[in-house]
Amino acid sequence: MKTAVYEQIARIGQAVASAPRLMLLELLRQSPRTVEALARESGLSVANASQHLKVLRQAQLVHAEKDGVFVTYRLAGDKVDAFCRVIREIAEARLLELQQIARTFDQERGHEVVDRRRLLGRIRRREVTVIDVRPVEEYRAGHIPGAVSIPLAELEARLASLPRAREIVAYCRGPYCVMAPKAVKALRARGYKAVALADGVAEWRAHGLRVRSGDAA
Repeated sequence: MKTAVYEQIARIGQAVASAPRLMLLELLRQSPRTVEALARESGLSVANASQHLKVLRQAQLVHAEKDGVFVTYRLAGDKVDAFCRVIREIAEARLLELQQIARTFDQERGHEVVDRRRLLGRIRRREVTVIDVRPVEEYRAGHIPGAVSIPLAELEARLASLPRAREIVAYCRGPYCVMAPKAVKALRARGYKAVALADGVAEWRAHGLRVRSGDAA
């Protein structure tokens, strides 16, 4: 019986023992997505993404819902979200190679470590403008309260809507995402004072802070 128990538990380890599948799980931490959207965001072919999602589904890490010809995937609950976070945190704490990669990323991208509760206070006092540069469907699924949705692809066209008198804080999918640093680089080149937040919504939620859903800031 003991062997049978651990064989079943091992299915979870086998399911996540793949870089593409971990990447797909991280994307699903942002919002539910169709296979096509996951393939596009991860750089996988639709067929390859489908195979990886099948493995994750068999391990009960994701759920799938069919709507016509489209299949939408989502994480199979908050515990799966926490599991994904803990895997990354263990890797960051224990693997020197990942620590070196993270340091290089931080140097190149210029992420800021910001006190989360202080940032919320600054948002309420209108001392700072927070922009969410992820795709709009991710913003609708969950965003930092007070943040405005300006997808990176739309930033250039919407610069006039951003106040120059306030600091701009951009965030995206977390510490290994490059969208916020790209936004900050573009903003600074046009004279705005801007920083990139290391947190994404998943990190915000993991620290017990409220996340808002829908179109309203």
